[in-house]
Amino acid sequence: MSRSAHPAGPRHADVLPEGHYAAPPADLNLLDPRVWSRTVTRNDDGAAEVAGLDVRDLAAEYGTPAFFLDEADFRARCRAWRAAFGHEADVFYAGKAFLSRAVVKWLYEEGLNLDVCSGTELAVALDAGMPADRIALHGNNKSYAEIERAVSADVGRIVLDSFQEIARVAAEAKKQGKRQRVQIRVTVGVEAHTHEFIATAHEDQKFGLALADGQAAEAVRRVLNLRDSLELVGVHSHIGSQIFDMAGFEVAARRVVSLLAAVRDEHGVELPEIDLGGGLGIAYTPDDDPREPHEIAKALGEIVARECEAARLTPPRLSVEPGRAIVGPTAFTLYEVGTVKPLEGLRTYVSVDGGMSDNIRTALYDAEYSVALVSRKSDAEPMLSRVVGKHCESGDIVVKDAFLPADLAPGDLLAVPATGAYCRAMASNYNHALRPPVVAVADGTARVIVRRETEEDLLRLDVG
Repeated sequence: MSRSAHPAGPRHADVLPEGHYAAPPADLNLLDPRVWSRTVTRNDDGAAEVAGLDVRDLAAEYGTPAFFLDEADFRARCRAWRAAFGHEADVFYAGKAFLSRAVVKWLYEEGLNLDVCSGTELAVALDAGMPADRIALHGNNKSYAEIERAVSADVGRIVLDSFQEIARVAAEAKKQGKRQRVQIRVTVGVEAHTHEFIATAHEDQKFGLALADGQAAEAVRRVLNLRDSLELVGVHSHIGSQIFDMAGFEVAARRVVSLLAAVRDEHGVELPEIDLGGGLGIAYTPDDDPREPHEIAKALGEIVARECEAARLTPPRLSVEPGRAIVGPTAFTLYEVGTVKPLEGLRTYVSVDGGMSDNIRTALYDAEYSVALVSRKSDAEPMLSRVVGKHCESGDIVVKDAFLPADLAPGDLLAVPATGAYCRAMASNYNHALRPPVVAVADGTARVIVRRETEEDLLRLDVG
């Protein structure tokens, strides 16, 4: 295959068209461990390997685009979170990040609980063998069928998101002759420093019951008045996503603990649980600096203990819900280059065989990712590139600004790391694209855990 250099856009330290300054990394062949899963390396041929498997062989066997999930890395992250919080706290994996039967089995074996957001996520969890008492059901608009299924399964907690849900869950529990464990999702008025559409704790949003206007306190009254069918075990707070700074959690914890103190003073009840949600950030680029699980556990534990001491409360059992922080770094997406289109004085557009149908986050959130040539090494000088997909949409961007070797050519393989969370989970059939497979790799072996969609799958749904 010819790999001639292309007349490209800016190189080296340049001003990007948007006005941002950027400089290429010292070595384009380096696979930075801050953004790649733990078993990714380069072999003697210069190609990347994951769990001892050459990406060229993986592409030949499983096709592209495809997600490759490092099972050993996933399990290690589960163990790190479990160890960091110990037996005095609960770690719920947020299934919305990515869920499959294999993942559920890994979670069970590594001692984590599971948070689901829909009846179908609950179905996957139960089918894969997760004990119902280790499952929590979230969602701002749970259907009657979803509530019925959760109560019937005896899930460990249902997180109530509205006054209507309080009544619905109570009615269903009474109908089944049960007392359902519930938490109340509280909107604490703290906005994490993140993208507007994924900052979920300020008042003007769809989730939870606000502290500021008394809705949360009223929700507590209503649940406690339904003691025959509902057991109020605590309150839940979630302040956003891709968070690196713990300051927001400190303010949120202070406000949640103040609610617990008010509940004690009004009702004579000390609620035994507090869930501070998830949203902990990961490294999508080497510039990101996420905290380790033990640092997060120490910080959250100290925050809750300090606020409870000030309020003269017994510290409740703490729960957290990492999703992205566990699965995000464990997977990468493998693409094949289709076209290379230089725009003189601007950048080079590199089109791959996937795009917004397998990673919508760049279009939705202006998310930043890293990318690397992984089918070979290259000593060519760096060129400023934009990696784009094949969809009929100008916003179909995978990596907005990246440096890639100037000898990049059709047929080369590119990999985008840190795509384990919210990529396959949010994948679509835009342009009737076939959603990619998820392939788990471990100890020199690979197996499909979510198969690639086929034309037959799409045609079967189209009933004419």
